[in-house]
Amino acid sequence: MQKNNIEPVTGRRVKVAIIGAGFGGLAAAIRLLQQNIDDFIIIEKTGDVGGTWRENRYPGAACDVQSHMYSLSFAPKTDWSKRYAEAPEIFEYIQNLTEKYQLRQYIQFNTEVTGTFYNEQLNTWHIEIDGQENIEAQFVIFASGPLHVPQIPKIKGIEKFNGKIFHSSQWDHQYDLTGKTVASIGTGGSAIQYIPEIASQVKQLYVMQRSAAWVIPRDERKYGQLEKNLFAQQEWFRKLHRIRLYWSNESRVIPIVQPFAMRYVEKLGRAFIRLQVKDKTIAKKLTPDYIMGCKRILVSNKYYPTFNRSNVELVTDKIREITEDSIITQDGQTRRIDCLIYGTGFITDPRVYLKNFPCIGQHNQSLAKAWEDGAESYYGVSTKGFPNLFQLLGPNTVLAHNSVLFMIESQIEHILQLIQLVEKTHTQAVVVKAEVQDQFNHRVQDMLKGTVWQSGCTSWYQQNGGKNFSLWPTYTWRYWLETRKVNPADYHFLGNSTISRAA
Repeated sequence: MQKNNIEPVTGRRVKVAIIGAGFGGLAAAIRLLQQNIDDFIIIEKTGDVGGTWRENRYPGAACDVQSHMYSLSFAPKTDWSKRYAEAPEIFEYIQNLTEKYQLRQYIQFNTEVTGTFYNEQLNTWHIEIDGQENIEAQFVIFASGPLHVPQIPKIKGIEKFNGKIFHSSQWDHQYDLTGKTVASIGTGGSAIQYIPEIASQVKQLYVMQRSAAWVIPRDERKYGQLEKNLFAQQEWFRKLHRIRLYWSNESRVIPIVQPFAMRYVEKLGRAFIRLQVKDKTIAKKLTPDYIMGCKRILVSNKYYPTFNRSNVELVTDKIREITEDSIITQDGQTRRIDCLIYGTGFITDPRVYLKNFPCIGQHNQSLAKAWEDGAESYYGVSTKGFPNLFQLLGPNTVLAHNSVLFMIESQIEHILQLIQLVEKTHTQAVVVKAEVQDQFNHRVQDMLKGTVWQSGCTSWYQQNGGKNFSLWPTYTWRYWLETRKVNPADYHFLGNSTISRAA
């Protein structure tokens, strides 16, 4: 492990290094170019852009945020085909952005970062690359996102299974499911999308449910040609549509922060299940035993009707073990299967998905160690002890009610201001003050108290012990308002300067 007080081996030098070529990394690159900053590199571990939309190509993959909200405000798409876009169209949009802004010349593909180390003498970051030339950067932006490391459950006997196994994010499109007997583990966001799509192909489908999910209807309407023309030709019309969607989404916060109001929404959810599922016993098993919103609310018109099919069985008994050709549940029942699909989502705890990615800041402090008792930062962007290191969608800035791209855009503007402040103060680095970050996180956790997210269920929003490290606890307009202008007093400025280093 590199020591901070030793000058690193010289490598390629850039002003800004962006790690990840998904939505966040590409958006940051576009805004840098628009600010006349072209001394940057995007480091991408795979061979293409797209992030989660490159990885998740399973049948039925789609976004649960409206299309016109799930696009960049400064690089809009005017011809979305439908209200909620499917994965291929989103991926195409990302590809078009890459070409329009000529971003490929800044991307270093098939490049795996093996470590990032802050040099306290030079106030720069040393980025170690697997098998390639290392990179020296003044600023680093982590844009790898929380949804890229598959969550693979540990199941007794899984190594014995002779059939096909894959995760939804690693879908094997060469494997023909026609006529196969398939078990799908998990009922999260990915599973509720692919389960209806494969149910008509397979001979038998076993849906292994640990806990039921709240699923609400989806607006599947398509945009007509007249609407597309207006979006393209009348900017005010497109912006008005986007504003309407934004505030409609923001209204969802009310029942989240006021759980008593969610009970009324929950009644509609129960009615939706009864309306869609014919068998009352199955409908009861599909009805969650926790308040709506405590876990992620899912969106689908197809999921519940799938259980009306004769070749689909909902299995709620826990899995005991896997044999060479079967899955055995705790009640002793054996079900022969040809294929096992993990619809188990991703590892979202930053402490985990950075486990093979050492990040060493001031005083040889490891980011993993700093987050050992829970991931914390300042507005999900800056972390005490890690100068010039910025994150997109860091701790407590993921959403459960609106578009994360709104948060990403706010964070990028905040980062640009911090970079500009370093230049204006003739310093070399900026780091958030420890007391400022601590006060901010105390406030965030206080705001989370009394919300549906803290109502007793276990979700991916939480770490062990129940602390919610993922979600922004209130309206996104408040986040934008609080981050739109950097307060220099919240930071220490490091390096040579003619003014105070603690402005």
